Amino acid sequence: MARLDTASADHLVEGQSATGDILFQLGVMYATGRTVPQDLVAAHKWFNLAAFRGSQEAARYRRELADEMSAADVAAAQREAREWLSRH
Repeated sequence: MARLDTASADHLVEGQSATGDILFQLGVMYATGRTVPQDLVAAHKWFNLAAFRGSQEAARYRRELADEMSAADVAAAQREAREWLSRH
């Protein structure tokens, strides 16, 4: 099975309009460990970005995921989302 790291995931949405649906799918990939190692911080980041782009489902998943994460991990995910937005 092919593996995709966070840098590769960033590359998937570079150069194109990253829709809420695309960002949501990245969140699902990281939340479930589908084709990438499971990473809740990365999942929260992508769900946060998808919610920012209008995905109500991503906002719900983000809330549920945050309940399973430490405050430090949620803060890291939010910081990564802000950094991603500043570059894209």
